[in-house]
Amino acid sequence: KAPPLQQLLDQYGVLGDESKDGAMEEDDEQATTETVMTMAAEPDPIVQVDHKPKCCFFSFNPKIQASRIVRAQLWVHLRPAEEATTVFLQISRLMPVTDGGRHVRIRSLKIDVKAGVTSWQSIDVKQVLTVWLRQPETNWGIEINAYDAKGNDLAVTHAKAGEDGLLPFMEVKISEGPKRIRRDSGLDCDENSSESRCCRYPLTVDFEDFGWDWIIAPKRYKANYCSGECDYMHLQKYPHTHLVNKANPRGTAGPCCTPTKMSPINMLYFNG
Repeated sequence: KAPPLQQLLDQYGVLGDESKDGAMEEDDEQATTETVMTMAAEPDPIVQVDHKPKCCFFSFNPKIQASRIVRAQLWVHLRPAEEATTVFLQISRLMPVTDGGRHVRIRSLKIDVKAGVTSWQSIDVKQVLTVWLRQPETNWGIEINAYDAKGNDLAVTHAKAGEDGLLPFMEVKISEGPKRIRRDSGLDCDENSSESRCCRYPLTVDFEDFGWDWIIAPKRYKANYCSGECDYMHLQKYPHTHLVNKANPRGTAGPCCTPTKMSPINMLYFNG
């Protein structure tokens, strides 16, 4: 059973489309992701017949439109079934009635439910959302149905008494990255370089030369190393450090010529 909307909002620390606190830094390139909740609204009358369906149209703010979609889930609340049954959750794209039709089924999901139990169900809508963002003029909304074996529609698409907060919504995870943090570029040198400043030099480690025959793979790898001088203006992380060194050069240690980032190595070896 999926959590209700408020629990999801609390989990991500977001408030609908205005989500800002849900950003999470993911990797060294500072790619950021956010989870945005978008609530359903009534679609345009041009897609309705006799004022139906009342649901569901989703509008998306420019932030979503400018981002990469990582995941998009449509959450639908199901009313309790009279008996244990199989429910067919169907998602159809709405089209203007003047175009000769209203329904283009895009997704369906078969769900087994217990008698007398309400539940939240989710269905992947990343593909249709991607189309909508690429071609906004095709976004007329969707119709949601969840029919049980007797033909009863259990999907909450318009709130009855006591069903506040149970309307469909989209949970969209977007990525705004990767964004690199701009740093002073390190120097790459070789054995013929005359560079005196801190620089990265090539170094290949050969395990066979070491006699480490217990390592199966790799037999060698590029380790590289740093060497050179670091004057006070070079590679200092904070202005404060530079000022302290200028004020008392003998009383403080200068920056070291060391790697700013190390990468792991995967190895296959005998153990025992």
